[in-house]
Amino acid sequence: MSIGILGGTGPAGTALAARLAASGLEVHVGSRERTRAEGVAASLRERWPGRLPGLRGVTNEEACGAELVVVATPWNGAAPTTARLASALEGKVVVSMANALEKVGDELQALVPARGSITVAVQQAAPGALVAGAFHHVPARGLAHLDEPLDGDVLVCSDHAEATSATIELVDAIPGLRGVDAGSLSAASAIEAFTAVLVGINVRHRVHSSIRLTGLGARP
Repeated sequence: MSIGILGGTGPAGTALAARLAASGLEVHVGSRERTRAEGVAASLRERWPGRLPGLRGVTNEEACGAELVVVATPWNGAAPTTARLASALEGKVVVSMANALEKVGDELQALVPARGSITVAVQQAAPGALVAGAFHHVPARGLAHLDEPLDGDVLVCSDHAEATSATIELVDAIPGLRGVDAGSLSAASAIEAFTAVLVGINVRHRVHSSIRLTGLGARP
């Protein structure tokens, strides 16, 4: 499976790109500027020599040519970026991983976007795409450190069965993570908002914790 990451040069995008490439997938790190994307990809390959053979930098438009596309821009750029590329994303599985958070005093608080969630906004920006929400609760710092094992469940929500299945397959390709079907896009607002709670716990206890669900049977 080839993965394109829109806005892949930020912290979340580069962290996910490194993990996916280290898991043996072909990953296209996208950016508005090719030189920036190529520079980020080269830096990641230099940091993890021999472990990211399938990683390369491309433009956002070229990243849309991958089999599955992840939107990893800052939350307020997710829908506008998707809208600009909507025609290229027609019929593709598109994964939104952004959370609308704002720092208030000493803590991060969840915002309520105009359409209820960033994932729903991405779907409305590209109505012909098969949008799913995922990776909201996986700390970027934990993802970025390839020598640190991951251990968590990733909630996946979508209105399209094909998108749910493909996204869970993508999550399961990363050792230590398990994709869990969390229902339709109506769950996205609650999933995204809970990130503020998890970030607060991580800051308060100085850890990179994620979530893990019980009662679902053996993990892969």
